Amino acid sequence: RAIAFRLAPGQAHELPHAVPLLDGLPGVPKWVVGDRGYTSHAFRDHIWTMGARPAIPPQRHEAPVACPDWIYNNRNQVERLWARLKDWRAIATRYEKTAASFTGVLCLAAALDWLKQ
Repeated sequence: RAIAFRLAPGQAHELPHAVPLLDGLPGVPKWVVGDRGYTSHAFRDHIWTMGARPAIPPQRHEAPVACPDWIYNNRNQVERLWARLKDWRAIATRYEKTAASFTGVLCLAAALDWLKQ
């Protein structure tokens, strides 16, 4: 289930938004799972310092890091959340013009997803 959102411009990378989202969590997770787009030594170090373990595979040209397959396979839960939220046409097509109205629709869809589950 969705806990928080941050909007990034379409051409910008999401990695700078990941640290504030992790810091805003109510507790410390055991694992932080991400895809190769979140590969960064600074981001991995931040995850370790907050008391969690990163499950982020390295880029193909980097040295291997410990990333257990059994925890990384749970990343599909995030993908399924986005699939449920994109059932709303306004979210899938970014129909709303302003960031504030898009965030409102996104929060409404996430709240209804919480209620449905």
